[in-house]
Amino acid sequence: MADVAVRLNNQDSTYSRLAQTDARGQYQFARVPKSAYNLIASKQGYIEAQASVGLDSGNKTLDLTLQAVSPAQGTSASGPQFFDQPQFAISGVTDTTNVAGHGSDTVVRAREGLAKETAALGATAANPSVDASREQSLREDAKRIRESLATNDSADLHHRLGDIEEKLGDSLEAVRQYQRAAELDPTEPHLFDWGAELLLHHAPEPASEVFSRGTKLFPRSVRMLLGVGASFFARGSIDDAIHSICQASDLNPGDPAPYLFLGKMELNGAAVSDDLAQRLHRFLLVLPNADSNFYYAVALWKRRSDPREKNAVQRAESLLQNAVRIDPKHAPARLQLGILHSEQDSYAEAISDFQKAIEADPQLEEAHYRLAQVYRLTGKPEKAAEELRVYDDLTKASAARHDRESHEIKQFVYTLRDPAPPLPH
Repeated sequence: MADVAVRLNNQDSTYSRLAQTDARGQYQFARVPKSAYNLIASKQGYIEAQASVGLDSGNKTLDLTLQAVSPAQGTSASGPQFFDQPQFAISGVTDTTNVAGHGSDTVVRAREGLAKETAALGATAANPSVDASREQSLREDAKRIRESLATNDSADLHHRLGDIEEKLGDSLEAVRQYQRAAELDPTEPHLFDWGAELLLHHAPEPASEVFSRGTKLFPRSVRMLLGVGASFFARGSIDDAIHSICQASDLNPGDPAPYLFLGKMELNGAAVSDDLAQRLHRFLLVLPNADSNFYYAVALWKRRSDPREKNAVQRAESLLQNAVRIDPKHAPARLQLGILHSEQDSYAEAISDFQKAIEADPQLEEAHYRLAQVYRLTGKPEKAAEELRVYDDLTKASAARHDRESHEIKQFVYTLRDPAPPLPH
């Protein structure tokens, strides 16, 4: 099939490429780094196809089959229907520094972090500033695309223009271009990038609407469900967020992205429900790496008072030891080991754990704070004071860095409209 959009995303969410099939239905990605990938093919009027593939060396050929949609699937022969008019309107942007975040600094940063990671699954991202030569090249590209749009109102051209406008820092124009692309051709990539752009710029309600409609059109899209979950998390609906991301995990149990989202929610105050604990346990079984050992250990630690979790503390300690054996520089696992040992009054072990966590990541604020507390309990006030001084310096620098990053990402000003009343029967 010709003119099929084929997207290659690695499962660590750090690499994404897009290709278009030629007249024979062939596509190619050259010089792809070794990794595990998700391959997604989409075309107007067809149900998207997905596959997972591991690339190590040499060439690999992968065929995907697209199935035409049918009226019974809620779509028409002309392609999937999104919605006639979204129930929101983007009217402008403002600096996030002018808008108070909802909740503690830690929670706000966690929500912004998940929004960035969601955006990184698609074309959108929090783009750093471009240099003058690159900016000039992008503006010339944008001009050529606008000239082409004058005679060819193409979804792909609007989408490419959205990518460019985001890189140039005009997020308001970027989201309008992504929206137009999705309206013209509501493929999974177009809808996802529209929703991700909204979420990235602190518009979780509109993003939730786009992602939720997207999951109805593309129920097998893991990243669309991740977008729903991240939108819920940004709105403070933690239980709904976990439910959506658990659904994403169930679609492709071998994909690490949903587990990492769940783990980060767990670290930032989410209660460890049975569903969350079960998925993190599966993460350990399916992908036994340092992260899976760490996140499931934290789940056990948080549930140590649950009578159903037998020997939770001992099991958590064993998993944390596995994590640092696999990755000696896994600072969060070292930190958690220190917390576990300090609560057992094993202060010498706790001091060693916190020191190793700091060695792995000198910017890890909590490790300095925890080490200061243990020094104080063991009669070392000078060392405690020094660690608290470092902790204070790091928190101030972290807050300043967060303020700078927040200032760089503009916040959309939007209004929500009441949905249209249902038609009478």
